[in-house]
Amino acid sequence: MADLNDFRGQTRVWLEENCPPSMRQPILSEKDPWWGGRKAEFLSEDQRLWLERMAERGWTAPQWPVEYGGGGLSREEAKILQQEMERILARRPLESFGIDMLGPALLKFASEEQKQRYIPEIVRGEIRWCQGYSEPNAGSDLASLQARAEDKGDHYLVNGSKVWTSYADKSDWIFCLVRTDFDAPKHQGISFLLFDMESPGVSTNPVKLISGNSPFCDTFFDNVKVPKENLVGELNKGWDIAKYLLTHEREMIGGFGLSKAGADSLGQAAAQKLGLANGRLREGGLRGDIADFEIEELAFASTVERVIDEAKAGQGTGAASSLLKLYGTELNKSRNELLMSIGGSAALQWGDDGTTTFARDWLRSKGNSIEGGTSEIQLNIIAKRILGMPG
Repeated sequence: MADLNDFRGQTRVWLEENCPPSMRQPILSEKDPWWGGRKAEFLSEDQRLWLERMAERGWTAPQWPVEYGGGGLSREEAKILQQEMERILARRPLESFGIDMLGPALLKFASEEQKQRYIPEIVRGEIRWCQGYSEPNAGSDLASLQARAEDKGDHYLVNGSKVWTSYADKSDWIFCLVRTDFDAPKHQGISFLLFDMESPGVSTNPVKLISGNSPFCDTFFDNVKVPKENLVGELNKGWDIAKYLLTHEREMIGGFGLSKAGADSLGQAAAQKLGLANGRLREGGLRGDIADFEIEELAFASTVERVIDEAKAGQGTGAASSLLKLYGTELNKSRNELLMSIGGSAALQWGDDGTTTFARDWLRSKGNSIEGGTSEIQLNIIAKRILGMPG
């Protein structure tokens, strides 16, 4: 306990000295986070300093091994780091599918050479990744994917397409599921490839959503040459990697259910907008709905902590990730419904100034129940693998 107390004290001092004041504000716009990669530009000198200082300590990926650029922290130390960052409202220095999804899969399945090549770049924010999973006819039934990778001796030749590829037009590399055995049952014969998005034959087309934003893309592969050394794990065994990575994606999406650090609670937002009478919101129905939500959010936060604490280091959370994804999705949708109620007619404004995003965020939250596996898929997993119900 003394060692952890010492670590907390040292971490608190370091954060106070190294986190710029402008990085101690909640991220309220999709333009605020730093995603890294060779195409990105820092929005400020403070943003650059905050990333460099955290990456130098490996604290962009605090529990990853030191030999790959990570922080080498224990689960307890990483929790303290998170708590101390939340205490001063420090924002995450790097948003990254490389950290949230690909990195854990590489640590478990990649060769030593691949780990040394890719993981330090992910930690430092030098490479931005996108995910090549869903296809026009292979969404929830992902194993039906048809993108092909043909063996051409010293390389694979990839043809096909992906859809809902988040930020493909802004990404440097893609981690991609392809079919390499065309006669095997659908869950077999799938392999996991990494390749550069600037490879000849790769093209993207942003998909405009009802919210007006275009975070997703159609992605096309036309005779794309991928070196054999970019195969992760065993040939035709990519489904095992895909399932493992999905647990981390679902944990990430489930995290949308928790309030952003430093952001006003729903109760605070309602009090500012609607005012109080005798210390309470005037609208009794809305007051009750907000109280119900905040109780559910506290229960969910406790469940997240319990699941993480029970998971063994490096093994993910298994079927519990479906539970987190499902409930976090519903919480995020409920939060946006309540924010629309609090905002009233003003929440319907469709501005592009970053201050009137209620309607856009409300529309975007509906997609949470589809991406990363639909809510129906998560319910099936929970029923079979957690509750033990018959198929």
